[in-house]
This record gives sequence, structure tokens and C-alpha cells, in this order.
Amino acid sequence: MSKETIAELVDVSRFYGKGDGQVTALEGVSLSLAKGEAYVLVGPSGSGKSTLLHLLGCIDKQDSGSVIIDGIDITMKSLEELAPVRLEKIGFVFQSFNLIPVLTAYENAEIPLLFRGFGSSFVKDRVNEVLEKVGLYDRKHHYPRQLSGGQQQRVAIARAIVGNPSLILADEPTANLDSKTGGDILDLLLNLNSDDELSVFVASHDIVVLERISKVVRILDGKLSID
Repeated sequence: MSKETIAELVDVSRFYGKGDGQVTALEGVSLSLAKGEAYVLVGPSGSGKSTLLHLLGCIDKQDSGSVIIDGIDITMKSLEELAPVRLEKIGFVFQSFNLIPVLTAYENAEIPLLFRGFGSSFVKDRVNEVLEKVGLYDRKHHYPRQLSGGQQQRVAIARAIVGNPSLILADEPTANLDSKTGGDILDLLLNLNSDDELSVFVASHDIVVLERISKVVRILDGKLSID
């Protein structure tokens, strides 16, 4: 029995610039991601990886084709109309962590829930739960400057999963970490995938990531191939 689809692109193209200066970032791309699966996206710089992640993350719009996220056809929606989809359906993990330096680990992790207007009791319980899950409960009152790179990435993952998203998008999540710490972060992401059935889509050049995630999406010059 085939799994439910969590995200789908159908004949999607994305261009930047106009006239002679126009650049094709994606051309006629079709992609279907199954719910509860882990994928790795690989390709050289300039191949279209970031554009693909931005379309899946609802922070950019295609020029043609269709985009469906967790059963919601977002093809004709504006970026403003996509704000609730981004907030509720997508969890982002970035190479550079993107934590707010003046907020503690707890305060960084609670941001998505505050934007969604949840009550303080629920927020407290949920944030403590995810910080425990990522192994940082005892560091929840620390600021980013007081945490190692690996610990900061764990906070970023806690922030990504706190709202129970449908899809985690991780852009080079191990690139700024040493090999052991990067392996630990990959373990965490894959455990979330297997234990919580979170759908995970990782863009990476890390050979360890490529060795451990069997579903490989390759991109070159704005076109896809899938292993």
C-alpha cells in the first residue's frame, strides 16, 4: 500500500530576472514526497536546491506548475496567504541555526506557538517536552552564546518541531558542525522521522547524510532525478 503524499510539485518552473538576464532556477520539476519518509536533496551550488526548498517551505512562489502541501493546493495562493501554511505545516532547520541571540533556548523554541496564539499552559508543556526530546531540557535557560554549535542546532530542531509540522525542511543542518556533532544531529533528525513519523527533507553535501538516507533526490541545472 503506497503512503500518503505530504508534498507534491507538478511541472514546476521558477525563473529569476527578465529578458537576456533571466536565470532558470527550476524547469519542469515534478516531485512527490511520501508522508513519514526521509529524503536527501543533493546537487552542486547553483543547481536549484535553495529554490526547491523555498517552494516546499512556502517562502517563494513558482512561475508555473502546481504545488500541494499536505493536501492543500497552494498553487494560486499569495505569499501572504501562505503564512498559516508555513507556520502550521512546515518546520525549518538552517545551516546557521538562525536563533535569536537575546532569547533563551526555551524562548527561541516557543516562538512558533506564540505566533499561533496557544495558551501559556500548553506552550510551557509543549516547549519543555520538545526540549527534553532534543536533549536540551537542562539548558533551556541558556542563551545561544552559552551553547555549543550542536546544542544551538538542537534548539533550532526543537523550534522546528514544536508546532507538530507535517514536513521538516533542513538546509545543510550538519555543515557548520564537526563530524561527531553532525552525526548526532543527523541521528536526532532520523529518530524524529522513525519514532514520530515526521517527514524529513534534507539538503546536504555531507557524505554521512548521503550514506544514511536512502531516498536521494538529485538536482542539476534546475532538473531532478530520483534514486
